[in-house]
Amino acid sequence: MITLVVNGQTTRFDLDADTPLLYVLRDNLALNGPKFGCGLGQCGACTVLMNGQAVRSCSVPIAKAAGLRITTLEGLGSSEKPHPIQKAFIDEQAAQCGYCINGMIMTSKALLERSPNPSDREIRKALAGNLCRCGTHQRIVAAVKRAAVLMAKGG
Repeated sequence: MITLVVNGQTTRFDLDADTPLLYVLRDNLALNGPKFGCGLGQCGACTVLMNGQAVRSCSVPIAKAAGLRITTLEGLGSSEKPHPIQKAFIDEQAAQCGYCINGMIMTSKALLERSPNPSDREIRKALAGNLCRCGTHQRIVAAVKRAAVLMAKGG
């Protein structure tokens, strides 16, 4: 049995220790924020936070996630009460197809926790590993900057 703490909820799983965390999140917990993209940890669509650090859930076996605090996009906020980062992405219309947005938001959350007022260069560097084919990079950077301001004001 492996115990995971996802979005504040503790759940035990009788699964193979090598099962990718992404599969458990999507298939067992019905959390659809993290997306399956490449399956190799290279595109960022599956990004979640583990103890506040952005990780690629497709390449993390559940045994390595056991007992750590896992936060998915659903754990940040809701449609009724979005997290400031989610609100900023909506306000800036930073999504086009939306497939990369989970990774962009979760990576931005980790960035803003360690650097509350990042420069454009810091934002671009932090998000460089998240692939986006739609070309909304300028809006994504603007959304992260807006989120920094919102978070500084207390949300």
